[in-house]
Amino acid sequence: MTTSASTPSPSWYDLLGVAPDASADDVRAAWRAAIADLDPTDRRFASLNRAAEVLLDPDRRAAYDAELAPPPEPEPEPEPEPTTASAGSPESSEAAEPAAAPARERRVVPGWLLVGVAVVTLLVAGAAAVVAATVPSDRSVEDASGAARAAAERAIVPILSYDATSLDKSRAAALPYLTSDYRKDYDELFDGVIKENAPSTGTVVATKLVDSGLVRADDERVQVFLLIDMTRTNKAEKQPVVYQNWVTVTMEKVDGDWLVAKLDT
Repeated sequence: MTTSASTPSPSWYDLLGVAPDASADDVRAAWRAAIADLDPTDRRFASLNRAAEVLLDPDRRAAYDAELAPPPEPEPEPEPEPTTASAGSPESSEAAEPAAAPARERRVVPGWLLVGVAVVTLLVAGAAAVVAATVPSDRSVEDASGAARAAAERAIVPILSYDATSLDKSRAAALPYLTSDYRKDYDELFDGVIKENAPSTGTVVATKLVDSGLVRADDERVQVFLLIDMTRTNKAEKQPVVYQNWVTVTMEKVDGDWLVAKLDT
């Protein structure tokens, strides 16, 4: 009975669509492009993030590359040397004479075709000018995305960090980064959960940004994906416990500033 060979599972490189020798910048760019149009609840979202985790960590990537490396192949047996034809033989004369290159036929482009191409080129250029004047440029969206992403990176640490011994100070550090609408949700969570429990448990949460990427973007609203480490201590856990979280932050432009309008963990 014959058995079919199993198909090898795709590697993290295959998943991100990069070569095994891709640089860290190339891996990061491929990861951000891959998750750009995915919902964080999509199963592919977690797989892509896992691939980025491994390939952006030099030590983990080196270990992974070692796992992927195929076993060394046996050296091939030397091939017998070809017999040299003697001088003057038919074989040597045929090999010495190069094949004649086929003559190229010169083509003449009709004048009417050149005129048609020129007209089409002018029409396309005119249409491009109209589009450029009426549609927001990619550069404006790119600039907005960069500013929103930087603002999200600054905001995530004070928003998700707090100290039971100075809760008012923790809240005050977060409020400047929030829109007025989201501030209501934040206050409800802070007063109803954190302020009710943190003093009795002595909980301290410190947040650290690991990496970030863009999910969706336009001129006024940008979604940013953030990978964070949250270190927690309390009266029962004296040794710090680290939790890794994925956070999607919706940034909104308010009076020229990018503020957090929504936060999903």
